[in-house]
Amino acid sequence: MTVAKISEISSTSTVSFEDAIQKGIARASKTLHGIKGAWVSEQKVKVDGEKITEYQVILRVTFVLD
Repeated sequence: MTVAKISEISSTSTVSFEDAIQKGIARASKTLHGIKGAWVSEQKVKVDGEKITEYQVILRVTFVLD
């Protein structure tokens, strides 16, 4: 029997949402083993004046327990 768990993480980037996702998965992979998938549950941006200065994603990462 396989048992999976979902962990919610937040990741940011000054480049793009996709970069924030890539960084979040890369970091999660260092401590969570058996990652099978992830979905973006939220996207946010920080704005300074008229410019976007930071992209943030909330990811729900699914991984299989050992």
